[in-house]
Amino acid sequence: MVRVVDEVSFDVPSATTVGLIGESGSGKTMTANALIGLLPDGATVSGSLAWRGEELLTATSSRRRELRGHEIAMIFQDPLAALNPTQTIGRQVGEILRRSGQSRSAVRERVIELLDRAGIPSPAEKLGSFPHEFSGGMRQRAVIAMALAGSPSLLLADEPTTALDVTVQARILRLLRSIQEDAGLSMLLVSHDLRVMAHVAHQVVVMYAGRVAERGATSDVLRRPAHPYTRALVDSVPAVRTKTALAHPLPGTPATPANRPAGCAFHPRCPLARERCRSEQPSLREVAPGRWTACHFAEEVLHA
Repeated sequence: MVRVVDEVSFDVPSATTVGLIGESGSGKTMTANALIGLLPDGATVSGSLAWRGEELLTATSSRRRELRGHEIAMIFQDPLAALNPTQTIGRQVGEILRRSGQSRSAVRERVIELLDRAGIPSPAEKLGSFPHEFSGGMRQRAVIAMALAGSPSLLLADEPTTALDVTVQARILRLLRSIQEDAGLSMLLVSHDLRVMAHVAHQVVVMYAGRVAERGATSDVLRRPAHPYTRALVDSVPAVRTKTALAHPLPGTPATPANRPAGCAFHPRCPLARERCRSEQPSLREVAPGRWTACHFAEEVLHA
Protein backbone atom coordinates (compact mmCIF):
# COMPACT_ATOMS: atom_id res chain seq x y z
CA MET A 1 0.00 0.00 0.00
CA VAL A 2 1.25 3.49 -0.90
CA ARG A 3 -0.05 6.71 0.61
CA VAL A 4 -0.37 8.60 -2.67
CA VAL A 5 -1.86 11.79 -1.23
CA ASP A 6 -0.78 12.50 2.33
CA GLU A 7 -2.54 14.91 4.72
CA VAL A 8 -3.66 17.29 1.98
CA SER A 9 -5.94 20.01 3.34
CA PHE A 10 -7.47 23.09 1.70
CA ASP A 11 -10.78 24.90 1.14
CA VAL A 12 -12.39 26.16 -2.06
CA PRO A 13 -14.35 29.29 -1.12
CA SER A 14 -17.47 30.34 -2.99
CA ALA A 15 -16.91 32.15 -6.33
CA THR A 16 -13.15 31.58 -6.04
CA THR A 17 -10.60 29.79 -8.19
CA VAL A 18 -8.09 27.67 -6.27
CA GLY A 19 -5.11 26.27 -8.16
CA LEU A 20 -3.37 22.95 -7.51
CA ILE A 21 0.14 23.16 -8.90
CA GLY A 22 3.20 20.97 -8.93
CA GLU A 23 5.31 18.71 -11.13
CA SER A 24 3.96 15.53 -12.69
CA GLY A 25 3.35 12.87 -10.06
CA SER A 26 2.76 15.34 -7.23
CA GLY A 27 -0.80 14.12 -6.61
CA LYS A 28 -2.76 16.99 -8.17
CA THR A 29 -5.06 14.96 -10.40
CA MET A 30 -5.56 12.23 -7.78
CA THR A 31 -6.67 14.91 -5.31
CA ALA A 32 -9.17 16.36 -7.77
CA ASN A 33 -10.49 12.91 -8.73
CA ALA A 34 -11.02 12.04 -5.07
CA LEU A 35 -13.51 14.90 -4.79
CA ILE A 36 -15.96 13.16 -7.12
CA GLY A 37 -15.01 9.57 -6.37
CA LEU A 38 -13.16 8.84 -9.63
CA LEU A 39 -10.37 6.78 -8.07
CA PRO A 40 -8.58 3.68 -9.35
CA ASP A 41 -9.66 0.26 -8.12
CA GLY A 42 -8.21 -0.42 -4.68
CA ALA A 43 -7.76 3.25 -3.77
CA THR A 44 -9.35 4.45 -0.54
CA VAL A 45 -9.74 7.86 1.08
CA SER A 46 -9.59 8.63 4.78
CA GLY A 47 -10.13 11.86 6.66
CA SER A 48 -12.86 14.30 5.71
CA LEU A 49 -14.24 15.54 2.41
CA ALA A 50 -16.99 18.07 3.05
CA TRP A 51 -19.23 19.67 0.44
CA ARG A 52 -21.39 22.46 1.84
CA GLY A 53 -21.34 20.79 5.24
CA GLU A 54 -22.14 17.32 3.87
CA GLU A 55 -19.55 14.59 4.45
CA LEU A 56 -18.99 12.92 1.09
CA LEU A 57 -16.82 10.06 2.32
CA THR A 58 -19.84 8.53 4.05
CA ALA A 59 -22.32 9.42 1.29
CA THR A 60 -23.97 6.62 -0.66
CA SER A 61 -22.96 5.91 -4.24
CA SER A 62 -26.35 7.16 -5.45
CA ARG A 63 -25.82 10.44 -3.60
CA ARG A 64 -22.38 10.82 -5.18
CA ARG A 65 -23.94 10.29 -8.61
CA GLU A 66 -26.47 13.03 -7.85
CA LEU A 67 -23.65 15.44 -7.07
CA ARG A 68 -21.61 14.67 -10.19
CA GLY A 69 -22.54 17.03 -12.96
CA HIS A 70 -25.31 18.80 -11.07
CA GLU A 71 -23.25 20.30 -8.24
CA ILE A 72 -19.65 19.27 -8.98
CA ALA A 73 -18.50 18.90 -12.59
CA MET A 74 -15.14 18.12 -14.16
CA ILE A 75 -13.26 19.25 -17.25
CA PHE A 76 -10.82 16.46 -18.10
CA GLN A 77 -7.28 16.92 -19.36
CA ASP A 78 -7.67 15.18 -22.72
CA PRO A 79 -10.90 16.20 -24.48
CA LEU A 80 -10.47 13.55 -27.19
CA ALA A 81 -10.41 10.82 -24.53
CA ALA A 82 -13.25 12.45 -22.57
CA LEU A 83 -15.60 12.49 -25.57
CA ASN A 84 -17.29 9.41 -27.01
CA PRO A 85 -16.17 9.12 -30.66
CA THR A 86 -19.39 7.29 -31.66
CA GLN A 87 -21.81 9.96 -30.43
CA THR A 88 -22.46 13.47 -31.70
CA ILE A 89 -21.40 16.53 -29.74
CA GLY A 90 -25.01 17.57 -29.26
CA ARG A 91 -25.99 14.23 -27.76
CA GLN A 92 -23.06 14.19 -25.33
CA VAL A 93 -23.54 17.76 -24.13
CA GLY A 94 -27.25 17.13 -23.63
CA GLU A 95 -26.96 13.81 -21.78
CA ILE A 96 -27.35 15.21 -18.27
CA LEU A 97 -30.27 17.34 -19.44
CA ARG A 98 -32.12 14.33 -20.88
CA ARG A 99 -31.53 12.40 -17.65
CA SER A 100 -33.21 15.20 -15.73
CA GLY A 101 -36.39 14.67 -17.76
CA GLN A 102 -36.35 17.72 -20.03
CA SER A 103 -38.15 17.60 -23.37
CA ARG A 104 -36.25 17.09 -26.61
CA SER A 105 -36.85 20.67 -27.75
CA ALA A 106 -35.78 22.10 -24.40
CA VAL A 107 -32.61 19.99 -24.46
CA ARG A 108 -31.78 21.11 -28.00
CA GLU A 109 -32.27 24.77 -27.11
CA ARG A 110 -30.16 24.48 -23.97
CA VAL A 111 -27.35 22.61 -25.76
CA ILE A 112 -27.18 25.31 -28.43
CA GLU A 113 -26.99 27.91 -25.67
CA LEU A 114 -24.19 26.00 -23.90
CA LEU A 115 -22.15 25.55 -27.07
CA ASP A 116 -22.54 29.24 -27.83
CA ARG A 117 -21.46 30.15 -24.28
CA ALA A 118 -18.40 27.95 -24.73
CA GLY A 119 -17.44 29.93 -27.83
CA ILE A 120 -18.31 27.39 -30.54
CA PRO A 121 -19.38 29.25 -33.72
CA SER A 122 -22.68 28.34 -35.40
CA PRO A 123 -23.63 26.05 -32.51
CA ALA A 124 -26.90 24.84 -34.07
CA GLU A 125 -24.95 23.50 -37.04
CA LYS A 126 -22.47 21.68 -34.78
CA LEU A 127 -25.02 19.56 -32.91
CA GLY A 128 -24.62 16.67 -35.35
CA SER A 129 -20.83 16.85 -35.52
CA PHE A 130 -18.60 14.12 -34.11
CA PRO A 131 -15.52 14.77 -31.92
CA HIS A 132 -13.04 13.91 -34.70
CA GLU A 133 -14.53 16.72 -36.79
CA PHE A 134 -13.54 19.31 -34.18
CA SER A 135 -10.10 20.83 -33.63
CA GLY A 136 -8.38 20.39 -30.25
CA GLY A 137 -9.57 23.78 -29.05
CA MET A 138 -13.13 23.14 -30.21
CA ARG A 139 -13.18 19.75 -28.47
CA GLN A 140 -12.08 21.39 -25.25
CA ARG A 141 -14.88 23.95 -25.61
CA ALA A 142 -17.34 21.09 -26.09
CA VAL A 143 -16.07 19.44 -22.90
CA ILE A 144 -16.51 22.76 -21.07
CA ALA A 145 -20.09 22.97 -22.37
CA MET A 146 -20.70 19.42 -21.07
CA ALA A 147 -19.40 20.40 -17.65
CA LEU A 148 -21.70 23.43 -17.52
CA ALA A 149 -24.81 21.52 -18.62
CA GLY A 150 -25.82 20.58 -15.08
CA SER A 151 -25.34 24.14 -13.74
CA PRO A 152 -22.71 23.07 -11.18
CA SER A 153 -21.45 25.20 -8.32
CA LEU A 154 -17.92 23.73 -8.35
CA LEU A 155 -15.91 23.13 -11.51
CA LEU A 156 -12.88 20.83 -11.41
CA ALA A 157 -10.55 21.65 -14.31
CA ASP A 158 -7.73 19.13 -14.76
CA GLU A 159 -4.99 20.63 -16.96
CA PRO A 160 -7.62 22.03 -19.37
CA THR A 161 -5.08 23.68 -21.69
CA THR A 162 -2.14 21.24 -21.69
CA ALA A 163 -2.62 19.79 -25.19
CA LEU A 164 -3.48 23.11 -26.86
CA ASP A 165 -1.48 25.70 -28.77
CA VAL A 166 -0.44 28.76 -26.79
CA THR A 167 -2.92 31.08 -28.51
CA VAL A 168 -5.75 28.58 -28.02
CA GLN A 169 -4.69 28.16 -24.37
CA ALA A 170 -5.12 31.88 -23.81
CA ARG A 171 -8.63 31.86 -25.28
CA ILE A 172 -9.69 28.84 -23.20
CA LEU A 173 -8.32 30.45 -20.04
CA ARG A 174 -10.18 33.68 -20.77
CA LEU A 175 -13.33 31.63 -21.34
CA LEU A 176 -12.97 29.76 -18.04
CA ARG A 177 -12.31 32.97 -16.12
CA SER A 178 -15.31 34.65 -17.77
CA ILE A 179 -17.60 31.70 -16.96
CA GLN A 180 -16.36 31.55 -13.39
CA GLU A 181 -16.94 35.27 -12.84
CA ASP A 182 -20.29 35.50 -14.65
CA ALA A 183 -21.84 32.43 -13.03
CA GLY A 184 -20.20 32.89 -9.63
CA LEU A 185 -18.72 29.39 -9.80
CA SER A 186 -16.02 28.00 -7.58
CA MET A 187 -13.23 26.32 -9.53
CA LEU A 188 -10.38 23.96 -8.65
CA LEU A 189 -7.80 24.33 -11.40
CA VAL A 190 -5.11 21.65 -11.76
CA SER A 191 -2.02 22.76 -13.66
CA HIS A 192 1.77 22.61 -13.74
CA ASP A 193 1.96 26.04 -15.39
CA LEU A 194 2.69 28.94 -13.05
CA ARG A 195 1.71 31.46 -15.71
CA VAL A 196 -1.74 29.92 -15.93
CA MET A 197 -2.11 30.15 -12.16
CA ALA A 198 -0.95 33.76 -12.09
CA HIS A 199 -3.69 34.77 -14.53
CA VAL A 200 -6.59 32.64 -13.31
CA ALA A 201 -6.28 31.47 -9.69
CA HIS A 202 -7.11 33.56 -6.63
CA GLN A 203 -5.45 31.08 -4.28
CA VAL A 204 -2.86 28.39 -4.96
CA VAL A 205 -1.92 25.10 -3.33
CA VAL A 206 1.60 23.90 -4.19
CA MET A 207 1.99 20.11 -4.02
CA TYR A 208 5.11 17.96 -3.94
CA ALA A 209 5.23 14.15 -3.66
CA GLY A 210 1.59 13.97 -2.60
CA ARG A 211 1.85 16.59 0.13
CA VAL A 212 1.06 20.29 0.39
CA ALA A 213 4.27 22.31 0.31
CA GLU A 214 2.67 25.73 0.49
CA ARG A 215 -0.68 27.48 0.08
CA GLY A 216 -1.99 31.02 0.14
CA ALA A 217 -3.08 33.90 -2.09
CA THR A 218 -1.63 33.38 -5.57
CA SER A 219 0.00 36.80 -5.83
CA ASP A 220 1.68 36.40 -2.42
CA VAL A 221 2.87 32.83 -3.02
CA LEU A 222 4.36 33.55 -6.44
CA ARG A 223 5.86 36.91 -5.49
CA ARG A 224 7.33 35.86 -2.14
CA PRO A 225 7.52 32.05 -1.83
CA ALA A 226 7.84 30.59 1.66
CA HIS A 227 9.00 27.15 0.53
CA PRO A 228 12.20 26.33 -1.41
CA TYR A 229 10.22 24.19 -3.84
CA THR A 230 7.88 27.05 -4.74
CA ARG A 231 10.85 29.35 -5.17
CA ALA A 232 12.52 26.80 -7.46
CA LEU A 233 9.34 26.54 -9.55
CA VAL A 234 9.15 30.32 -9.91
CA ASP A 235 12.83 30.57 -10.84
CA SER A 236 12.50 27.83 -13.45
CA VAL A 237 9.89 29.71 -15.50
CA PRO A 238 11.70 31.16 -18.55
CA ALA A 239 11.43 34.84 -19.30
CA VAL A 240 10.20 35.80 -22.75
CA ARG A 241 13.43 37.61 -23.64
CA THR A 242 15.87 35.00 -22.32
CA LYS A 243 18.15 33.30 -24.85
CA THR A 244 18.23 30.02 -22.92
CA ALA A 245 15.27 27.71 -22.54
CA LEU A 246 15.48 27.78 -18.73
CA ALA A 247 17.41 30.35 -16.74
CA HIS A 248 17.36 28.34 -13.48
CA PRO A 249 16.15 24.78 -14.09
CA LEU A 250 15.11 22.77 -11.06
CA PRO A 251 17.78 20.06 -10.55
CA GLY A 252 17.14 16.44 -9.71
CA THR A 253 14.18 14.13 -10.23
CA PRO A 254 10.80 14.73 -8.56
CA ALA A 255 10.05 12.42 -5.67
CA THR A 256 6.92 10.33 -6.02
CA PRO A 257 4.66 8.94 -3.31
CA ALA A 258 6.13 5.48 -3.98
CA ASN A 259 9.72 6.63 -3.32
CA ARG A 260 9.08 9.53 -0.94
CA PRO A 261 12.26 10.26 1.07
CA ALA A 262 12.26 10.37 4.85
CA GLY A 263 11.88 13.78 6.46
CA CYS A 264 11.06 16.56 4.04
CA ALA A 265 10.39 14.94 0.65
CA PHE A 266 12.08 17.86 -1.14
CA HIS A 267 15.35 17.71 0.81
CA PRO A 268 17.39 15.81 -1.87
CA ARG A 269 16.81 18.72 -4.28
CA CYS A 270 16.74 21.58 -1.78
CA PRO A 271 19.68 24.03 -1.61
CA LEU A 272 18.77 24.87 2.01
CA ALA A 273 18.53 21.25 3.23
CA ARG A 274 20.03 20.53 6.64
CA GLU A 275 20.18 17.50 8.91
CA ARG A 276 16.77 18.25 10.41
CA CYS A 277 15.21 18.18 6.93
CA ARG A 278 16.52 14.66 6.32
CA SER A 279 15.00 13.16 9.45
CA GLU A 280 11.94 15.24 10.46
CA GLN A 281 8.88 15.78 8.27
CA PRO A 282 7.83 19.44 8.48
CA SER A 283 4.22 20.12 9.38
CA LEU A 284 2.06 22.60 7.48
CA ARG A 285 2.02 25.78 9.54
CA GLU A 286 0.92 29.39 9.18
CA VAL A 287 3.95 31.67 8.76
CA ALA A 288 2.04 34.83 7.84
CA PRO A 289 -1.67 35.72 7.72
CA GLY A 290 -3.19 33.35 5.15
CA ARG A 291 0.21 31.83 4.28
CA TRP A 292 0.81 28.17 5.11
CA THR A 293 3.97 26.22 4.38
CA ALA A 294 5.60 22.90 5.24
CA CYS A 295 9.22 23.98 5.69
CA HIS A 296 11.37 24.05 8.82
CA PHE A 297 13.07 27.21 7.60
CA ALA A 298 10.14 28.99 5.96
CA GLU A 299 10.92 32.34 7.57
CA GLU A 300 14.40 32.22 6.09
CA VAL A 301 12.96 31.52 2.63
CA LEU A 302 10.24 34.13 2.99
CA HIS A 303 12.63 36.92 3.89
CA ALA A 304 15.45 35.95 1.55
